[in-house]
Amino acid sequence: MQRVLKYALAGATSALVGLGASAPTAHAWTLAQASAPYKGMTVTVVGLDRPSYKAAEKLTPEFEKETGIHVKWVNYPYENTLKAETLNFVSHSKQFDAILTDVVWPVDFTRAHWVVPVDHFLADKAIADPAIDIGDFFPVWRHAFTVGGKLIGLPFDSYAGLLYYNKKILKEHGFSGPPTTWTQLLNDYAAKLYDPSKNLYGYALQSARGETQTADSFTRFLWPWGGRYFDAKAKKMTLDSKAAIAGETFRQELVKYMPKGIIADDHSQVVQLMGQGQLAMITEWSAFYPTLKASSIGNDLGVTVEPKGPNGRYSAFGGFAYMVSAQVPAKEQNATWLFIQWLTSKAMAQPLIENGAVVARKSADTDPALDAKYPYLKPMVETWENGSVPDWRPQIACYPYFSELVSDYGSEIEAGKYPVAKGLKLLNAKLQHYMNSTGCWNSVNLPKR
Repeated sequence: MQRVLKYALAGATSALVGLGASAPTAHAWTLAQASAPYKGMTVTVVGLDRPSYKAAEKLTPEFEKETGIHVKWVNYPYENTLKAETLNFVSHSKQFDAILTDVVWPVDFTRAHWVVPVDHFLADKAIADPAIDIGDFFPVWRHAFTVGGKLIGLPFDSYAGLLYYNKKILKEHGFSGPPTTWTQLLNDYAAKLYDPSKNLYGYALQSARGETQTADSFTRFLWPWGGRYFDAKAKKMTLDSKAAIAGETFRQELVKYMPKGIIADDHSQVVQLMGQGQLAMITEWSAFYPTLKASSIGNDLGVTVEPKGPNGRYSAFGGFAYMVSAQVPAKEQNATWLFIQWLTSKAMAQPLIENGAVVARKSADTDPALDAKYPYLKPMVETWENGSVPDWRPQIACYPYFSELVSDYGSEIEAGKYPVAKGLKLLNAKLQHYMNSTGCWNSVNLPKR
């Protein structure tokens, strides 16, 4: 309750800055006053079975108590979320109010006019908190959710790819710290730390078929080597380039030192192996820090930025934002906006972090007290500021099938079914045909970097 009151007063304080006022007035913006017309309404929010949403659900009663607006959470596995939301829209069921979008979904949602741009709500002084401070969101996150020049959602559950390492294992094998380049990780660390007889492996890469293969495995060895998915201006796929071949060939060399069956492992399996002390290093999302810290290796857990590749440091980038459905009535939209605005506010960032969430608010992520308590924050911030690109995965309207092709061929290359160059040539041709035949080139969104 105190946190909500603090949030409500934040708008009032901001509005009075420079006016010489010493206390909020009856005309200052507060969450309670803004919510009064919507008291008794219910807002349905799409969530995931992940730490950030558990933290949000835990804190939601504070919003409900302050506003009188009820919040209903509907959680899905990530793999089912896009289908559920798309069905909601095409059937006009109006089942969801707060729509969750991955960084690769906004193009579809905006082209179909399914969501309301943020500026619509910011223009309404009755519901726009003067303290919202859009500029406090890291630029890479604002750019990731900007389509056609318009911000279409507020970032929530925001990830950076990080390198987690077991300090004890590295020290026992003569290493004073983690590698700083991928070449070091392969040549200096992986072979020395590889001991299957003791269930010890230097590194593991979650590679399960699906979005994990696309976003975590395949793409992780594309950007750092100078590879790209395509040349949007030329409308040409470039996955058969020398840079792409070099990156994916490097991945194949690294696979030799990983646990058998890694190609079928998703995040949970790799994080579990790390937590059990069988892995010296993994590259994983910042969201998994609380899980690893709570594991048996907690005191030995180290975290830093991902290694550099020959073309620089490009780390995995992924996360979500909340948008307001355009299909629900205007009054419902406003109530939904009030919840999203509250959830992603500067005032709520610290309690969310303390309850296991990851947020994209610079004011919280760079707070010295929080940095000291949560060591993943500094490398996460460094990654977002220097090693992230918002189109790590292509932002295109036809992304689901595009990703399916990448996942299928990426998995088969990793499994050794195709030599790297041949597999990439086949994948490149498939994607070129798909992009040409569907007209998907016209939907490419190239966010500002």
